[in-house]
Amino acid sequence: MRRLLERQQAGELATRHVRAVAETVGVSERTVWRWLEQAKATGQVEAPVRQGYAVSDEAWALLGEVGGNVAELRRRLAAASGGASVPSASTLHRVIRRDRRVGRALMVERKPVVAGPSRPDPLSELGLNVVAGQGAGGQAFLREQKHLAQVPVLVPGAQVVHTSAVRSVLRTVAHAAAVGAVVCLYGDAGQGKTVALQYALSQPPHPARVRRVHVGVHPTVPELRRVLADALELGRRMPRGAGEADLTLVNALRQPRVLVLDEAQRLPGPALEFLRGLWDHPDTDTALVLAGAGSERALRRVPALASRVLTWELVPRLSQREVATVMAAFHPLWEDVTAADVAWVDEHVGHGNFRTWAKLTSHLTAETYGKNRAVVDRRMLERACARLMGPL
Repeated sequence: MRRLLERQQAGELATRHVRAVAETVGVSERTVWRWLEQAKATGQVEAPVRQGYAVSDEAWALLGEVGGNVAELRRRLAAASGGASVPSASTLHRVIRRDRRVGRALMVERKPVVAGPSRPDPLSELGLNVVAGQGAGGQAFLREQKHLAQVPVLVPGAQVVHTSAVRSVLRTVAHAAAVGAVVCLYGDAGQGKTVALQYALSQPPHPARVRRVHVGVHPTVPELRRVLADALELGRRMPRGAGEADLTLVNALRQPRVLVLDEAQRLPGPALEFLRGLWDHPDTDTALVLAGAGSERALRRVPALASRVLTWELVPRLSQREVATVMAAFHPLWEDVTAADVAWVDEHVGHGNFRTWAKLTSHLTAETYGKNRAVVDRRMLERACARLMGPL
C-alpha cells in the first residue's frame, strides 16, 4: 500500500500497478482500490487482515495423522460434524498452505507405504526388491514421497525445507512479480537455487502465469527471440522481421506474469543487451528472473542491464550449524544420526552443498530399502560417501 500511495501522490499510479498487486495477494482490483482509499483516509498503509476460515489445533493434528492428505482431512471433518457445513477443498488447501508458509509445524505420522499396481515402487527401477519377512503383507518400509506446493523432491520420503534461503527467495520472487522487476538468483552449483525457485514460483495466486525460458549455450539474438516467443506461446504470430517481432514480444510482455530464465550465465553480451531493451520498454509488466551459478558475473558484464536488477539474491551454502537441523527436516533417515556423524559427513563430503547431501540421502535410502528399522551408522555413511567421492 505504501508503494501504491507514493505513486498516486506523485501522479504515477496506473491501473496495471493495482492489477499486479491484486493478482499477487489474490484479491480483486476493486479491493486494492478500496485499501488505497482507506490508506489515504486513515494513514494505515498495511493491507487489512482478511478474516476467514482458520484450521483449529485439533484439525491440524488430524491433518498430521492422515499424512497431510487434505482431501482425507475434509472427509473426516465432514463425518465428525454430522453433516454440518465444512470448508471447501480449495479453502482448506489455501489456509493450510498459508499456515505452513508462516512456519506452522505439521507433524506428519509416518506410515508404511504398500508398493503395488496403484502405487509405483519408487525404487523399482533400481532392481531392489522387498526382503521377505520385512513387514506384514510384503510392505516396503519407504515413506511416501511428499510434494510440497507442486515441488517434486527426487528422493523418496524427502520434503522441501523452509530454510532462511528458501524464505528469502520466496519474498524476492513475490516482490518482483508484484512490480514487474528484474532479479538475479545466483550461488554455487548445487546450493538449492532451483528447488527454492520452483517453490517460490508455485506460491503466487496464479502460478500458471509463470513462463520458463530454456536457452542453449551462447545463443544468438535470433535464437533468444525464438525461445522467448515459444515461452510466451506466440507461435506463428511472430513476424519475420526483427523489428516487428520485437514489438510483438513487447506487447506480450505487457501482461503481469513472471518469466524465468535459468542458466542465465550461458547468455552472451548481445543476448543480455537484447533482454535489457525489452525490459526497458515502459509498458513491460512482466517480471524477469535470471538464475544460475555465475549468472551474477554474466550480468555484471552488461552494466546497463545490471543497473536494472532490483534484487541480487544469493543462495548460500548450508552452514555447519544448520546442516543437522536442515537434513533432519529434509529426510527422516537423518533424524537419528548423531551430530558428530553429520559433522563428519559435512567436513569430508557435504561441504554445505544441498545437492551433495541429497545424493547421499538417495544412496542411504537405497541401502536401507526394505528394512523395518533403518539405523544409519558411521560405516553406512562411509560407504555412501565413497560412492560419491571414491575411497576416503
